[in-house]
Amino acid sequence: MANTTQNELGFQARHIGIDSTTEAKMLKALQLSSVETLMNQAIPEAIRLRGSLQGLPARSEATALEELKEIAKKNQIFKNYIGMGYYDTLTPTVIQRTILENPGWYTQYTPYQAEIAQGRLEALLNFQTMVGDLTGLPIANASLLDEATAAAEAMNMGFNLTERNTSRPFFVSQNTFPQTLTVIQTRAEPLGITVKVQDPEKFDFSQKPFAVLFQYPDAKGDVKTYEALVKKAKDAGAIVIFATDLLALTLLKSPGELGADIALGSAQRFGVPMGFGGPHAAFFSTRDEYKRLIPGRIIGVSKDASGKPAYRLALQTREQHIRREKATSNICTSQVLLAIMSSMYAVYHGPQGLKNIALRIHRQTEALFMALSQAGYSFEQKNFFDTLSVVVSPEQKKKIQTEAIKRKINLRYEGGYVGISLDEATTENDLKDLAEVFSADTKNLKLGEGRISSESKRLSPYLTHPVFNQFHTETEILRYIKRLESRDLSLTHSMIPLGSCTMKLNAASELYPITWAEFSKMHPFAPEEQTKGYLEMISLLSQWLCEITGFAGASLQPNAGSQGEYTGLQVIRKYHQKRGEPQRTVCLIPKSAHGTNPASAMMLGMSVVVVDCDDKGNVDLTDLEKKAKEHSQELAALMVTYPSTHGVFEKEIKTICKIIHDNGGQVYMDGANMNAQVGLCRPGDFGPDVCHLNLHKTFCIPHGGGGPGMGPICVAKQLVPFLPGSPLDQKSGAVSAAQFGSASILPISWMYIRMMGGEGLKRATEMAILNANYIAKRLDAYYPVLYKGDSGWVAHECIVDLRPLKATTGIDVEDVAKRLMDYGFHAPTVSFPVAGTMMIEPTESESLAELDRFCDAMIAIHAEIKEVESGKQDKKDNLLKNAPHTAELLLSDSWNKNYSRARAAFPLPFVKERKFWPFVARIDNVAGDRNLICACPPMEDYV
Repeated sequence: MANTTQNELGFQARHIGIDSTTEAKMLKALQLSSVETLMNQAIPEAIRLRGSLQGLPARSEATALEELKEIAKKNQIFKNYIGMGYYDTLTPTVIQRTILENPGWYTQYTPYQAEIAQGRLEALLNFQTMVGDLTGLPIANASLLDEATAAAEAMNMGFNLTERNTSRPFFVSQNTFPQTLTVIQTRAEPLGITVKVQDPEKFDFSQKPFAVLFQYPDAKGDVKTYEALVKKAKDAGAIVIFATDLLALTLLKSPGELGADIALGSAQRFGVPMGFGGPHAAFFSTRDEYKRLIPGRIIGVSKDASGKPAYRLALQTREQHIRREKATSNICTSQVLLAIMSSMYAVYHGPQGLKNIALRIHRQTEALFMALSQAGYSFEQKNFFDTLSVVVSPEQKKKIQTEAIKRKINLRYEGGYVGISLDEATTENDLKDLAEVFSADTKNLKLGEGRISSESKRLSPYLTHPVFNQFHTETEILRYIKRLESRDLSLTHSMIPLGSCTMKLNAASELYPITWAEFSKMHPFAPEEQTKGYLEMISLLSQWLCEITGFAGASLQPNAGSQGEYTGLQVIRKYHQKRGEPQRTVCLIPKSAHGTNPASAMMLGMSVVVVDCDDKGNVDLTDLEKKAKEHSQELAALMVTYPSTHGVFEKEIKTICKIIHDNGGQVYMDGANMNAQVGLCRPGDFGPDVCHLNLHKTFCIPHGGGGPGMGPICVAKQLVPFLPGSPLDQKSGAVSAAQFGSASILPISWMYIRMMGGEGLKRATEMAILNANYIAKRLDAYYPVLYKGDSGWVAHECIVDLRPLKATTGIDVEDVAKRLMDYGFHAPTVSFPVAGTMMIEPTESESLAELDRFCDAMIAIHAEIKEVESGKQDKKDNLLKNAPHTAELLLSDSWNKNYSRARAAFPLPFVKERKFWPFVARIDNVAGDRNLICACPPMEDYV
């Protein structure tokens, strides 16, 4: 392309790290005449997109922001007292500015390399401690996707604990949040689980339920004493699950004290805006004896090589990749950024501050209760925390609704009552407005002393650890947040070249709109006429994603890639059932697939049949055809990743799809690698019937340290009728608690596509492929590239083989990963999909200078390995085995290594200018798993 300036190219040049000058240098190194030549050789000609993407003109940053602002203005922000698990909250500005809006926090990746992730790991440990303390259960995970899916995971865990006996039902309180009931029904049906929803007082425990679920406080706001029911459930051999509210638990007895085995809920009201449904950190805690079955991630405490306490992911960190179809959950992510915000909210306010917030809300609720009682109203409940269910006649309801709309107030209208849920943002004037809506005398609004009964009142302590009791001024919390941030490597330091995980630029202009009140303050169940801006933005984004993928319809409901997998297979399953072929339950999955693929299939009651790969990493067509024909009467789907998990475009993808279709199945494409296709080829054109998209990957939503994510699906015409519907409809097949998943982060992808336009998106893909091939070329002589396409090129990532070096030196892939930290880099993906290898993905956002720095580091490490091979360095005591080197180690009085401190710390000249110091040395993972600690240890352990 001709020489152009950044201003002439607009946002495209801000996002893409390669300009025309450096592009020419890279092409020369690859001995290519043009980028188009590379695309023609790397991508099978049969699947190339003819023409360009339609309806995707580029806009400047300023113009795109103006356009989105006009759309956002169509949203009407009312005062929301709908409740149902979503509440207005006051995000401390210091947390918003220094965490949510800070790339030092939101551009981190999942903490697989724990030595350079100690900051967020500590923050997540605080989250687990907070959850464990408030729920009264000792083992908590580092968050799940939302309350409804957490409840479904609890059901599944109870099912597994009771040997998956489908003759035993699952009892659920009828006063559970309706969206939770829907997701439970969705997840239960494929597994053959019978869900019985009724009044808990009428549960027939002689039916021996495998688990029971209580909402506490319940959807009507009632605070019941559950001890007698819990005893009956336990006597029947049932697992007892409480869906609960962390803020309420500062005043109410904990689920653990009431006998619960599992507690779950949402931490949203701990400082995270409603955002039309998400993202929010769900929480999940359980008894110690069930720690091996808890879904999601656990942060544990271990020690480093010097004996210093250190944090890392514990137990089932990558369980799906190890256990595959035997995994107990397909969850491979969490809501890290939101969990960190919620934990910092608790750190900032402390136990007394949280209790004061809860007491104020409760006393305001009591004041409203008294005023409405004196106005002649009765209530659905006897006890309450923050929610009232006011009994009304149809005439009263109509009048109340009219008056509420006049005052821009949303209430919950349900059958014969009106629900009111107060929150942290409720003011004295708000209380007066609410009283007047019900024609009550505002003179009767007097804050009481609280109405929580002695049987329900919490007496046990919580959040006693010093971390929750010392950072209550803004100065102190600011320093604590920055101290933790400094222990984490993020995109603010260097490229993060993780294969299949694309850590590309998350532009400030993309993230800017998520804090606009029009997006952040919207309740997910607000009336449709108030959400027109959201619906227009979501409709446009859906259209764009369909154009990019070549499909007919989309659902933005799945709020993670794993959810997208599940939803994609679910629509295929429903399609077969509708056509009268419910026996189609076999799912073919190549050996190279992501570990979540077989786990997702199993969660839908499918039987997994593994398909071999050939020596080039491609699907073995002979084996595929044999197994497709063998199971032709039961074949439901093939799950295929494209480009493959081995980082190449398989030439025979059309043939693969035809084999499946000829045998009655549908093709699910794992869209984790869609960033290698955008603008160049479209799955809807070459065979797949459904694919999920990682918006947190291809479309720029930041990883946030391991979440939030979004995994929407796009589907072919025949599957459109089976997309999930409203979570308020139990027959809709909803997979998440909110209609549009984590809706408040969708503006990020909207802005990215709008600013890049069709041509910019295409160029981003081209540069991602060019960058990957440049790295593969530079490193191939040192670390052989394991898989290449038939033409000798890789796609957007390459796998380099370190196994020959281990054979001659004892240096393994983990040693190289740790040594990269001394050079200031996060390691590529380690030992996946092939043990002993690294999968490198540079993304289109990196400059040639950064690509060269990474390659220089890898080549220098190769030279260090050769010193071990030659005997110049000891096989057990060397630069790699001792990595990473901390400042504490290098500044100690003694030094007995056969290499210098300077070489350990500053192995190449550029490192001196941008040194990142690992906070801890090599972590002992085995010691941590043998002695699992997933809450903040006592302070004396740190001395």
